[in-house]
Amino acid sequence: MSKAIQIQSKEKLVHSPTLNTVLMIEEVLKNIGEVITIAELKRRLPKKVMHRTLIQVLDYLQLSGKIIIGTKGVLWVFTERKELEGMIKRGTEL
Repeated sequence: MSKAIQIQSKEKLVHSPTLNTVLMIEEVLKNIGEVITIAELKRRLPKKVMHRTLIQVLDYLQLSGKIIIGTKGVLWVFTERKELEGMIKRGTEL
């Protein structure tokens, strides 16, 4: 066995959520429109997601400014550009 293969086999493989999983969680959070607990979010997802995977996705969404995670749960806060443009045209103050 080559040295490179030995090193790779000893390294800890890190699992990353698939894009489909991230998009599924985003869609559910967008449609809820209110604060939701992580446990309730897990129940509302159309497919089962491992807890660690869900936490990874939520961390990513928080870092990207799409959600806020607080003591009472998770809230979708991201506004898509087309919605923002409509608010600007109507004179909605942010």
